[in-house]
Amino acid sequence: MHAWLCENPVGVDALTWKELPTPQPGPGQVLVEIKAASLNFPDLLIVQNKYQIKPPLPFVPGSEYAGVVAAVGEGVKNLRVGQNVACLSGTGGFGTHTLAPAALCMPLPDGFGHVDAAAFIMIYATSWHALMDRAQLKAGETVLVLGAAGGVGTAAIQIAKAAGAKVIAAASTDEKCELCKSIGADATINYTTHGLPNAFRDAVKAATDGKGPDVIYDPVGGEFAEPAFRSIGWRGRYLVVGFAAGPIPSLPLNLALLKGASLVGVFWGDFAKREPKANAHMMAELAKWYGEGKIKPVIDSTMPMADLKAAYAHMGSRGVKGKLVLVN
Repeated sequence: MHAWLCENPVGVDALTWKELPTPQPGPGQVLVEIKAASLNFPDLLIVQNKYQIKPPLPFVPGSEYAGVVAAVGEGVKNLRVGQNVACLSGTGGFGTHTLAPAALCMPLPDGFGHVDAAAFIMIYATSWHALMDRAQLKAGETVLVLGAAGGVGTAAIQIAKAAGAKVIAAASTDEKCELCKSIGADATINYTTHGLPNAFRDAVKAATDGKGPDVIYDPVGGEFAEPAFRSIGWRGRYLVVGFAAGPIPSLPLNLALLKGASLVGVFWGDFAKREPKANAHMMAELAKWYGEGKIKPVIDSTMPMADLKAAYAHMGSRGVKGKLVLVN
């Protein structure tokens, strides 16, 4: 097998494409022949030693992937050789093969292609857990999605629309705003032309008839957090999803008091570990929605696995719409 090996987590340039012995699965594991792997923001942080999970060195990055089960280990009953699966295991995806815990593999129904599957679990699980579980989103409510043209943003738009909500999508270019409209957003805000803080807040106010959004989905953080929170409606729920902008913001807590608003943390990874039955139910519902055509990953482009460094550079340019997927 071949894989991108991180022996020194100082950044993307230190990754090397190496030939490695193809491992055999141990108890509870499967060997997956990887057909596609998506690039997520944590995949950048982990090779820079900035992610909250720090795997022992050396490791193969690539948190999310899809492929075919090539071998099964002792005790694995739910998967078989030749079965198509998707997996989000945190590492191992940027290669031709990897060992995956069988418990983390999602069997793929017929018609669920590897590219879509490799771009599915993280963004839809995060967005469903955020909107439907943590925010308890109801039909008729209004959701403001920040960073709306990215992976989790596009998933959030689709889930919110499927739940019967009105969606305002905020993105950095007119092209990204058009993408958001094409997948269901009711209104868009280009926050490059509607600058922070006042023009952005005025645009949110106009899009919500002065009421403010009921739910704000924020995977961006940074300088957007405070003006967005100041725009929230009464009893609003502000979802802290991530910090793609870099800096972790500080918010004046009197804003929560004045708005009767909730600041709600979203950590899908720990939810999946602590509440496995609820997570399994959620994933089954998401697979059903995919089959019904309610949700479908937005794929920016596919690139050969050997072009991983170029894919990282593309992601860093902030030009990505939806998800980047590497294919073998």
